[in-house]
Amino acid sequence: MVDALGVAVVGFGWMGRVHTQAYARVAHHFPGLPLRPELVTVAEEVPGRAEEAAAQFGFASTTRDWRDVAADPRVRAVSVTAPNFLHREIGVAMAEAGKHIWIEKPVGLTAEDARAVADAVVKAGVQGAVGFNYRNAPAVEAARELIASGGIGRVTHARVRLFSDYAAHPEGALTWRYERERGGSGVLGDLASHGADLARFLLGDIASLAADTAVFLPERARPAGATAGHSRAGGELGAVENEDYVNCLLRFTSGARGVLEACRVSVGEQNNYGFEVHGTEGAVFWDFRRMNELGVSRGTGYQDQPVSTVYVGPGDGEFGAFQPGAANAMGYDDLKVIEAYRFLRSVAEGVPYGATLADAVRSATVLDAMARSAEDRAWVTVDAPV
Repeated sequence: MVDALGVAVVGFGWMGRVHTQAYARVAHHFPGLPLRPELVTVAEEVPGRAEEAAAQFGFASTTRDWRDVAADPRVRAVSVTAPNFLHREIGVAMAEAGKHIWIEKPVGLTAEDARAVADAVVKAGVQGAVGFNYRNAPAVEAARELIASGGIGRVTHARVRLFSDYAAHPEGALTWRYERERGGSGVLGDLASHGADLARFLLGDIASLAADTAVFLPERARPAGATAGHSRAGGELGAVENEDYVNCLLRFTSGARGVLEACRVSVGEQNNYGFEVHGTEGAVFWDFRRMNELGVSRGTGYQDQPVSTVYVGPGDGEFGAFQPGAANAMGYDDLKVIEAYRFLRSVAEGVPYGATLADAVRSATVLDAMARSAEDRAWVTVDAPV
């Protein structure tokens, strides 16, 4: 027996669309899932946008006020894909209303915000998932298993990079993303949050760090109306209040060392995300742009040891739900389908699967430490999770 689960999406920009498409596809890839999401309502304050979403995807109703979603008895689970500054208020309200939540990273502007949502989820007894999609790549899960099994020996050092050009154009609109009050810590929350999660997912907790940040494009044009994505605008210039770039040295509790670097204004870089992990007996490499491959070096040669390309296949992560054999490509949206599946499975079984709000708190704690280190120009200890 498959039960229907009423779901809502709050905020229908690009990420709201991605969540909606994941709900629409999840039963195709995971037919054994005992819950089938039904699109009950979409909330979006920009006039006309919710109605367009309903017409395209089949939501039963629309609203411009997310509070209507919290009060709607038809809704049992909510995707929170609104801007960062709304995460805490919406996330806490949905949990208190008894709704399971799938919320996008970084979950607010600070670790305090993320912790408030996590605490509300625990108190309400609902499930809470967070959008750390890159850890869902089967190749990343395979790399984690290789590292944990000692396949590259004892990890010595690693590098995580997230370079993008989405904000590189000087005419890019001064949206909420570039304001401290609404966008938080800029590239730290937008990209480095993924990097912090990947570093922890692969190598364990971070003990201390030293970070440096910079703003390379200090002014942008104020948009005349509603924007979506990373649109351009012309007009009055305003100040960019948060970071374009961060570089961070890491010390893991294991003793390994690391570098995390992220930039949103990297001309010539389109989603250049990935990692390199080195150990005493080998190394493993992953590039998001070749998402289904790993570079692996193993053996006892040490010097001049070759790197082999390994294509992940049905035995790795959730690859088998999408493709029948290795080297058949998966894409970004598939990672969100996996995320939807794990969220819905958590709801069905009452046990968390995938990235949780506890992971969001840990990532946000690392981001807060980065901001503190950059301001103090010093090594700082990363607060232990509470």
